[in-house]
Amino acid sequence: MAGAKGFFTDTTLCIGCKACEVACKQWNQLPDDGLLFTGMSYDNTVHLGASTWRHVAFIERPVPLSTQDAGAFSWLFSSDVCKHCVRAGCLESCPTGAIIRTEFDSVYVQPDICNGCGYCIVNCPFGVIDRRSEDGRAWKCTLCYDRLREDMTPACAKACPTESIVFGDLDELRTRARVRVEKLQDAGMREAYLYGEDAASQPGTEGLNAFFLLLDKPEVYNLPPDPAIPTKGVGRSWISMAAAAAGIALMAVGSVFFSKLGGRS
Repeated sequence: MAGAKGFFTDTTLCIGCKACEVACKQWNQLPDDGLLFTGMSYDNTVHLGASTWRHVAFIERPVPLSTQDAGAFSWLFSSDVCKHCVRAGCLESCPTGAIIRTEFDSVYVQPDICNGCGYCIVNCPFGVIDRRSEDGRAWKCTLCYDRLREDMTPACAKACPTESIVFGDLDELRTRARVRVEKLQDAGMREAYLYGEDAASQPGTEGLNAFFLLLDKPEVYNLPPDPAIPTKGVGRSWISMAAAAAGIALMAVGSVFFSKLGGRS
């Protein structure tokens, strides 16, 4: 069924198992990431990219000195993905029409049309989309478009054992997410909040179709605190340019006027 679909990722339920990463690579037949030891905790993929469409971050935080476990550290886990922004910088900047909005309101890159120009890469405020070195084309999460057309759940959400990743209708996901936040806050986790669930909370992208429940600042999860697509500021740029041009014209007219006035004297 068509309609706005997306992901709600509850980071409080993520156990760092990376089942979503594996399922995503298997279904989409993505190449490996080199199987390198990064030295960054248990994170071997490091970030999203052309061959990594789901990335599970292992975030280590020192335990506050006021607790009996001072000196130890705690974990935050988070499965990151393309946000399928309501207003997508990659889509608005694509000169070939390779990036489209699907009937599920997801943002999809058509590989047979992409010419590898890279405009989408520099216009993504989340640094999600990337070019594959083998063919130069841009790649990212498709929201498992092929599965959606068969009324199937995306591979990552299907494989998640704790329902940290939930797929569904966006309105239903937002309701579920808000109830979850209230439940956590009532249980004492006052720091729980939603990131990017609607335009009010994230005007720079007008909301995300893949939003998150977080327990710390966005920067801790490698997410921008106030993301905005570059084209959001185009109108203000034109107004500033017009004001500057008007100011220069006024100065030029004034200069001519005063020069003539001085000549008369």
